[in-house]
Amino acid sequence: MSATNVSRIAIAAGVAASTVLLLAGPAAAHVSVQPQGEAAKGGYATLNFKVPNERDKASTVKVEVNFPADHPLSSVTPEAVPGWKIAITKGKLDKPLEVHGKKITEAVTKVTWTADGSKIAPGYFQQFPVSVGQLPEDADQLVFKAIQTYDNKEVVRWIEEPKGGEEPESPAPVLKLTAATEDHHGGAADKAGDDDSKADHNADDQAASAEGDKKETHAASSSSDTTARTLGIIGILIGIAGVAFGVLAGRRRTA
Repeated sequence: MSATNVSRIAIAAGVAASTVLLLAGPAAAHVSVQPQGEAAKGGYATLNFKVPNERDKASTVKVEVNFPADHPLSSVTPEAVPGWKIAITKGKLDKPLEVHGKKITEAVTKVTWTADGSKIAPGYFQQFPVSVGQLPEDADQLVFKAIQTYDNKEVVRWIEEPKGGEEPESPAPVLKLTAATEDHHGGAADKAGDDDSKADHNADDQAASAEGDKKETHAASSSSDTTARTLGIIGILIGIAGVAFGVLAGRRRTA
């Protein structure tokens, strides 16, 4: 194969790859939801609703996220986002929830973020964090239908639920739930407790080691002092014996 043919094939492959990326980019740019860490069944989690701007000449000014009515959540707390006002809509439950021994008769049905000094400009995205719980134990996923509004009055509805293996044209954000943990509050607290316990244990070990070193140093110091005293006494005795021997020798010479 000539160098010219190789070059032509490489260029064609590059153009094809670029076309795939251009086609795949917009299709993947839709409102989505991801947990910070894991979203375990029966537990609590912080969810990030990621909202990208898909338009070249318009900015996103409003985002509405509807919470699943078939699996209502007793606790929904959005995090403050600078430049956005937050409105929480609640509704009465047909069947009250039992949470920590208390009956919950209403739950959050929708959270709305409205631009208040900020927008999602073309080419950018914004994340909207929400703390939720308790997650259902009898479901593998939760579907959050979202509505995105632009400043040119265009409204995009991300409300189509996935069916089969194909992704719909305007898919709703879907949260995949993981297996339940022993502690329904999640693994982060347990890990923190374990780390604190290990830290305390290590601190005790270090303190014990330091105390042992201190005792060994004291013992060595005491031993050194005893040896020095003993050698000093022996030196004095030798000195006295030397003086006595000198005196006796002098007397013998005089005699």
